Amino acid sequence: MNLTLVLCDNMLVSSSTLAAEIFNFASAMARASSRQAGEVIIRRVSTDDLPVQTSSGFELSPTHSLDDTFQSDLVHLPALWRNPRPIVKRARALTPWLRRQHQLNSSFTAVGTGVCFLAEAGLLEDKSATTHWHYFDQLQKSYPNLKLQRQHFTTQTGNIYCAASINAMAELIVYQVERIFGRVIARQAQRNFFHEIRNLSEAVSYSDSRELKLSDELIVQAKIWIQDSLSKRSVISYLPEKLGVQKRTLNRRFKIATGKTPGEYLNEVRMNFACDLLKNTDLSILDIASFSGFSGNSWFSARFKQWSGSTPKAYRSSVRDKTFSASQTST
Repeated sequence: MNLTLVLCDNMLVSSSTLAAEIFNFASAMARASSRQAGEVIIRRVSTDDLPVQTSSGFELSPTHSLDDTFQSDLVHLPALWRNPRPIVKRARALTPWLRRQHQLNSSFTAVGTGVCFLAEAGLLEDKSATTHWHYFDQLQKSYPNLKLQRQHFTTQTGNIYCAASINAMAELIVYQVERIFGRVIARQAQRNFFHEIRNLSEAVSYSDSRELKLSDELIVQAKIWIQDSLSKRSVISYLPEKLGVQKRTLNRRFKIATGKTPGEYLNEVRMNFACDLLKNTDLSILDIASFSGFSGNSWFSARFKQWSGSTPKAYRSSVRDKTFSASQTST
């Protein structure tokens, strides 16, 4: 996996280094679990091939020139401190480089005002994006053809991902980790950096493709049925009959709309529900298994570990609210 970090003067260091740290962690976990995953290669380029001065006073140097030839699976653009316009306007050499990367089908993640680099390169014409709330009006004024999503922290249009803040960026990066290394590695990264498991599928709060997919009312109804019946053992088997559709038709349309089969979606809903119960209640593991729709403690524990990379007990210990004492936790 080839990650390229773009450096620029007055950038926020954490908006770049955190992405590198998450990917390095994921790569180490993948190798430790004997998965066949290549090493993450991280390159740094600057807007003028020179070292940059960050907003916190650190100097960072590029490892490669914009004229060098190398593959980038993901190009990451940092947030800038305060008004980004002077930096963006001076970064003339970066614009054609970003366009070349786009032509090579590289993915992009941009943080806060770093979105301006993509807009300046013309990669956000008639496309959805977001940025730091303080820069909403200026971004819309500077790039009137950009579809600004003010109410969303993250957006996706094709292979371009934008984050309004560093926290939102971190979730986007873990989302990319899942795409490359798989769900278990991504959840290990989440737990290491965020202390709790979140719903990976909701990392991108606005997606052009998702807006189109949501138009399938049958699938909306199917998801409601699944969510309302997650504790019932046979929810998937009677779902086609409840919706008045053939099983094959439901499976096909569900896969198109969500990227998952109904069974995979049900498992995701059950696991996230179990996570909430493990974190916020004193219920025993056996009760949580039952409420979440699993037939027994052992079966639930095995499935949960396969899904998250840890046992229910270990997960509870890692995310337990401090108001609960160890003596209150039942297993």
